[in-house]
Amino acid sequence: MTSGPSVALALGGGGARGLAHIHVIETLDELGVRPTAIAGSSIGAMMGAAMASGMTGRDIRDYARSLLTSKAEVASRVWRAQKASITELFQGGVQLGRLNAERILREFLPERIPASFEELQIPLKVTGTDYYGHKLAVFDSGDLVSAVAASVALPAVFQPVVRDGMMLVDGGMYNPVPYDLLDGTADLVVAVDVVGVPSGAGGKAPSTLEVLFGTSQLMMLSIIETKLQISRPDILLRPPVGHIRVLDFLRMETIMLETVSVKDELKRALDKAISARISGQLADGGAA
Repeated sequence: MTSGPSVALALGGGGARGLAHIHVIETLDELGVRPTAIAGSSIGAMMGAAMASGMTGRDIRDYARSLLTSKAEVASRVWRAQKASITELFQGGVQLGRLNAERILREFLPERIPASFEELQIPLKVTGTDYYGHKLAVFDSGDLVSAVAASVALPAVFQPVVRDGMMLVDGGMYNPVPYDLLDGTADLVVAVDVVGVPSGAGGKAPSTLEVLFGTSQLMMLSIIETKLQISRPDILLRPPVGHIRVLDFLRMETIMLETVSVKDELKRALDKAISARISGQLADGGAA
């Protein structure tokens, strides 16, 4: 693979379902593949920033495990990030939709992730949704944390992030799997879709929050399918994540076990894509 075609990587949004991205990063590490460029939306922006900073898949897995196996540790970091007042405490704590994404990320991101895009080892593009501008925002320079914070700012959980005069919310709302941002950056583009679809018993009514997240999934699925009719990545991976809820981060070990099949899927897809590319080059050479 070190002498094979170059690879660019697009990591999609999907909350806790995005823990499956770790498998993809680990597999690329095992194959000796270093992406020429990375694009990420939402949780994919966080994973992409970690990879672009030089962290291996194993580094990312170990760091995530050190945080997500302790509910008390997660709650403590969220509480510190919010600097909750006594009034909020007596009102029942920090409410959904009021969390400050930038403060949260500064508590949770690994120290190895630098302050700016320019300090990354691999070029990275991060998406956000310009709420009042009604368009996609793409960041690839300047402050890194605020860009990633904007990309993960899921409306039901976080406050919008203000940057460059824009009011920004979750990048996955506009571009759930940003493989189109990688056109021309590599021979092969690998895209990982972790949006999933709502799942559950047909006769059981979902909660209000489940409906909110579920309809967001359906909207993002529609966006992805429309994009795929226009252009497709060379490899599209869809780990089995439909049953995983967007905030199920504390179920990390279960999620990792249930999505490990994506590793073999990626290896097979790369073998097939590389073989097809070599065959095409041989055919072109014979024709010449």
